[in-house]
Amino acid sequence: MAITSLPASLLAETLSERNQYANGKKQPLRILTWEGYVTETELKEVNQLLSDKGYPYTAELVKPYAEGAQQMFDLIRGQKCDVAFLTLFFIKMENEQTSTLLQAINTQSPRLTNYKELRKSLTHLPMGLNEAREPLYIPWGGGAYGFYVDRNKVAEQNVPKSVSELWLPKWKNKFSLNESQPWYNLGLALMTMGASPFALHNLALSDRRNEIVNMIRSGGELQHKTNTLYQNAGHLWAASPAFKPKLEIVSSWGPEISHENKQGGNWQKINFKEGDMVWLDTINFVKGMNGLKLEASEIFANYFIGKKVQSRIGRELSMVAASSKVEVNKTLGDADKLFSNGLFVPPYDAISYSVIKRMTDKAINSIK
Repeated sequence: MAITSLPASLLAETLSERNQYANGKKQPLRILTWEGYVTETELKEVNQLLSDKGYPYTAELVKPYAEGAQQMFDLIRGQKCDVAFLTLFFIKMENEQTSTLLQAINTQSPRLTNYKELRKSLTHLPMGLNEAREPLYIPWGGGAYGFYVDRNKVAEQNVPKSVSELWLPKWKNKFSLNESQPWYNLGLALMTMGASPFALHNLALSDRRNEIVNMIRSGGELQHKTNTLYQNAGHLWAASPAFKPKLEIVSSWGPEISHENKQGGNWQKINFKEGDMVWLDTINFVKGMNGLKLEASEIFANYFIGKKVQSRIGRELSMVAASSKVEVNKTLGDADKLFSNGLFVPPYDAISYSVIKRMTDKAINSIK
């Protein structure tokens, strides 16, 4: 489209952007992402791309880094970022509050040339679509909420084979849990009971409130198991795990493991017989962006779904890349298989989220 054929309001905004660039002024393109997802080298390279193409924007990272659904929602709602790396199920959590702040992706944009290389099984997942069935996300990379054992301390025959072993006295204070996304930990407790880790969410969707009330009662098995799990944990982390000397098992999204092993560690993923809860992180555009800023966002996203970055996250972050051009992750396996195992974390609604939060808060308080 020629610049003169743009609508008047958009033409004025685009010309204003061009004038700012001509005057040597560049505006920030604010990126809200998880720690380790965007390296300094990649940031320099994508900014060079934007500069070479004449865009008056410089990509910069928002601090603090992403930590969880509510924090990311608050930053997006507060207009603190332009592009986000949301975990897919965050988009429609709590009555789809975040989805209303995002705009649909133009998958046919001439600036998203790498989009066609993404795994087709990941591009139109229902939990990331708007009412018009348009994607609010670009697949980026995923993995599992996994547990990794320090093989320098734990012999192979002693590595736990079941999630339920985390409740045993032998592991007390020797493993860590994520605190900011409590549904994973409640899911572990449900798995030890032979239930789906998403059982409460499934009951809420079916409006089976009596069964929810029965399951979450204060003196019930689920609350007891959740309390004990938290009491056994040796560390609770928010954004990324710490590798404390006393820990023999750490919970992790995966990105930190490769870095630790490069420093001489020997952390290996535990393949629990119950399987792993899996997640997909995505790239999203905040609603209201248009003109050159939206184009700059597409160029940024295209760079990060290209083979170079996608190979890096599989190699260095222990993640499964969304691109079909990248080799299979040896630790987690093929993406299509990983995300079809029935353990894809769903978008919790307000009821199930509040129930989970209440139960895990009780568990945390039981420690004090």
